[in-house]
Amino acid sequence: MQALISAISENIKEGGDARRVFHGRGHQYPGLEWVTVDWFEPVVWVVLYKEPPNGWIDAFRGEINGLSMPGVESVLLQFRYLNQPQVECLRGNPVYAVVARENGLCYQVQFGRNQNIGFFLDMRNVREWVRTQANGLRVLNLFAYTCAFSVAARAGGALGVVNLDMAKSSLATGRRNHELNHLDVRDIGFLPHNLFKSWGKLRKTGPYDLVIIDPPTFQQGSFDAVKDYSKIIARLPDLLTESGQVLACLNSPDLTSDYLKGLFPADLFEVEGELAAAPEFIESEKDKGLKVVVMRKIGALPE
Repeated sequence: MQALISAISENIKEGGDARRVFHGRGHQYPGLEWVTVDWFEPVVWVVLYKEPPNGWIDAFRGEINGLSMPGVESVLLQFRYLNQPQVECLRGNPVYAVVARENGLCYQVQFGRNQNIGFFLDMRNVREWVRTQANGLRVLNLFAYTCAFSVAARAGGALGVVNLDMAKSSLATGRRNHELNHLDVRDIGFLPHNLFKSWGKLRKTGPYDLVIIDPPTFQQGSFDAVKDYSKIIARLPDLLTESGQVLACLNSPDLTSDYLKGLFPADLFEVEGELAAAPEFIESEKDKGLKVVVMRKIGALPE
């Protein structure tokens, strides 16, 4: 418990960007592998991934209420291990919506509405890479969710972005994210479609200089990384410009970066590099966390 409380006390900074405060899931803190804490000013967001020991929540509440935390209006606790995750306010008044800030950009965050809050902090370095690379590019953002990559690309000067996700509500949040940052959406597409039924539409709006693939590891009836990732890669040569890039992401603890790179045919793609998760996402085993590889198209499918 003391390591958790110390991390919160030392890393909650008024006026700071959104960030991971305590990454128990990285297995650096024995006995607390089921706890994460994030800072989305003015909310401390605590997530439990399994049922805690008896008395743990009451002890944690007591410790939290004893801390001096300037700028904190609410400490929210999500019981993620439940089928329908519940949220409890441990301190202050419940705040269920905030605008997260990261590297000068803004993103809408909703607590308690869905299992995920709509913004993944481990991707900070990856979003910044997209921002630095995007000037003058046409970008396809697959599994766009709330379109954070699109915001980063547009802020970096992308000529246009096509965002595809099955959830209309997530894309609506994505549109608001662009508007929060005063980004022109006239060349931004928000397509609420099933990817595997939309190849023709995507070809018509392409080709793209950069394709971003950031799928869930597994989503019932929608995507299974083991079965479906290779199906996307098989379609990429038709969607990319000559020498176009692919940003491929994978967040399964059971699949490695070598596995991800191995899905790309060596005669059609070459590895340009790998991108690391935000530095506070320390993992005891490197390949258990986020994997991100950058690939470049070097060949074309035979006629």
